[in-house]
Amino acid sequence: MTTTEDRGRYDRFRNEVMAGGSVAERPPEPEAGGLAGALAGLVIIGLLVWLAFVNLWMFIFVIGILISVALHEFGHFITARATGMKATQFFIGFGPRLWSFQRGETEYGVRALPFGAFVRIIGMNIMDEVPPADEARTYRQKSYPRRMLVISAGSLMHLLIAVVLLFTVFAARGELVEGTGAEVGSVQRGGPAAAAGIESGDVLVSIGGAAIADPDDLGETVRSHEPGDVVDVVLQRDGDEVTVSARLGENTDPDSPQFGSALLGVSSRIPTEWEEMSVGSAAVRSVTDLVPVTWESTKGVVEVLNPVNIIDHLSGESEDLSTRPTTVVGITQVSGSVGETQGFVGVLYLLAVLNVFVGVFNMFPLLPLDGGHAAVATYERLRERDGRRYFADVSKLMPFAMGVIMVLLILFVSGLYLDVTQPLR
Repeated sequence: MTTTEDRGRYDRFRNEVMAGGSVAERPPEPEAGGLAGALAGLVIIGLLVWLAFVNLWMFIFVIGILISVALHEFGHFITARATGMKATQFFIGFGPRLWSFQRGETEYGVRALPFGAFVRIIGMNIMDEVPPADEARTYRQKSYPRRMLVISAGSLMHLLIAVVLLFTVFAARGELVEGTGAEVGSVQRGGPAAAAGIESGDVLVSIGGAAIADPDDLGETVRSHEPGDVVDVVLQRDGDEVTVSARLGENTDPDSPQFGSALLGVSSRIPTEWEEMSVGSAAVRSVTDLVPVTWESTKGVVEVLNPVNIIDHLSGESEDLSTRPTTVVGITQVSGSVGETQGFVGVLYLLAVLNVFVGVFNMFPLLPLDGGHAAVATYERLRERDGRRYFADVSKLMPFAMGVIMVLLILFVSGLYLDVTQPLR
């Protein structure tokens, strides 16, 4: 049996989903949070300090994410203020308020769940009730170009962040280009490569006198020999060329298509190196590189949202990392490995790619994402006749929005499970 209180909670949740933030204004007091807020803040700071000791690169990456999230909301906030809209809240995090302060008509603060941030702009749709005196300053009453500017400002900010980060990387270090050979990622413990002294980071140049062009070539060359053969392996290590002898082992995995073939016992990847470029070239490339990165991000969003891919990864039928759902936990794990191999610029480049992905994902035309609000604004603009405004009944979209939220929740839980049980490296 549904009570009046339950119905009230549902109506409030529905309105918050459609309005993009809390619709319950806080009492006009200078601060909020008290002891609980202070303790929560200390816990968050403590976790960041702990992460800095565990892995400095992961700490830098997390700080970069937090800054990116804040700048995303700042994009919404500054454009809303510039276009005459009233923004009543600017919060980092969701859920219960931990700490906040009031400046003018806006409340700034931190909430308990660090899964994002939000800016509360009044009157996002007809479901959002506002005082008559504030109606002229609502999002819904502004012109279509102004609404589109405000709602897309977050994603535009992500692209601007990406441009700045890419320029910093290109100007400071240059372009990361692919080299020849096969760079060793990991070495099988007790395997032939380990016995020969091959280490992670070595670039294999030739095996048994046959040149290695790429990781695929490495596998084919090794399997052209027989298990037990002793071969000379030429590799590059710290700029020097080293030759070692390795006795090839045998693939004993009955489920592997290479069962019974010769085995070196390494995982490999395409080697990369930095190629310097001028400041002018760096400025141009930081903008032009957005096109391919944006396209790859768009394809990545579609692939990750595919339920079939999620099921395949959870069941173990797929190991394709390009289609695997992941969370900030998994990406942070990757940032640690990137930092160890590429240093600070590598972490900055990863942050740039992540910002493009988030910017693209956020503009998909799905409520409650910003792209969903943009789609509603566009629909309203198309329905206008003879200068008369049209306001869509967004309450009809609530079931669809709830479906999107459920998909995102499943995606998050699945990605977190995979990140914990099968860490990315």
